[in-house]
Amino acid sequence: MKQKLQKLVAWVQGLRPVRTFMHYSESRGPLLAGGLSFQAIFAVFAALWVGFSVAGLLVEANPDIRQAFFRVLNQSVPGLIDTGSGDGIVDPDDLQTGVVLSWTGAIALGGLLFTALNWLASARDAIRTLFGLPGELVNFFLLKLKDIGLGIGFGAALLVSSALLVFSTQTLNFALDFLGIDQGSILGTLAGRAVGLALMFVLDAAALAALYRLLSGLQIPWKRLLVGSLIGAGGLGVLKVLGSALLGGASRNPLLASFALIIGLLIWFNLICQVILLAASWIAVGMADAGLIPDPRIAAARRKEEQEHVAEKARLEAEAEERRISRLPWWRRVFARRKHDSGRR
Repeated sequence: MKQKLQKLVAWVQGLRPVRTFMHYSESRGPLLAGGLSFQAIFAVFAALWVGFSVAGLLVEANPDIRQAFFRVLNQSVPGLIDTGSGDGIVDPDDLQTGVVLSWTGAIALGGLLFTALNWLASARDAIRTLFGLPGELVNFFLLKLKDIGLGIGFGAALLVSSALLVFSTQTLNFALDFLGIDQGSILGTLAGRAVGLALMFVLDAAALAALYRLLSGLQIPWKRLLVGSLIGAGGLGVLKVLGSALLGGASRNPLLASFALIIGLLIWFNLICQVILLAASWIAVGMADAGLIPDPRIAAARRKEEQEHVAEKARLEAEAEERRISRLPWWRRVFARRKHDSGRR
């Protein structure tokens, strides 16, 4: 019975999901996710202010895209945008009055650059830590330029996804009208929700792939990158479906009622960061099983360092042997050196 139990435990511990969680825990994944979530809550407000100030004219010119933009934000971060019920932190009307050329916009821009770049750098370090790697061997300024480019790309992806959401919604409404289905019916509502979630799933998978490969500078095979990104996007989708239920506990706690929205955002970002790093851990475990090298430059540097260490050790041993031989009587040195030289050959 004991042997069967040990075999069962060994079999369970050998499963890929279990090994992923174990690797995630051993690599301090929960601690890394906590640090990322703390930084994210500061970055998101500055990103909203500056992003809307820069792209506000484009969004303001098209009410449909503006509403879709807020809908995408509300799906990505529940409780961030006030949808009219008074349960959001940011009022959309306040965003639409933001001007990046004002002194408040300049301060927000500085805050955005500082907090967003810090979050991206921390995310890079966290992902590379899960792969057992140190920091990326790239010039500091080139690294920051890459981070800025990725940040702009993520912001542009939100705008593009908003436009796609408008297009897909209009197409869905046309199809429902053609089929004679009421848009306000249960079927119409579920179809609209499914379209929104499918779009967010694709956006999340693309963003995760960019985080794992471009931001972190890792050479991950495309198949493994695709599978890991889809797993992460699926986890994020589940969180978005259950977002209200997951965050509802904070508002129902009388001790936390005054800070419910902020605490809810902290909880939400922590869950998001946990999923991001768990998906990275899945990829890391799979690559380790296959013997794949995620960063050849680091591997080459480690091999060079190991070779230098072996050469230095051999040199020290040779010097020590030479000192030992020099202390021998003259009639024994010849035989000792001859034996030492033959051993080296």
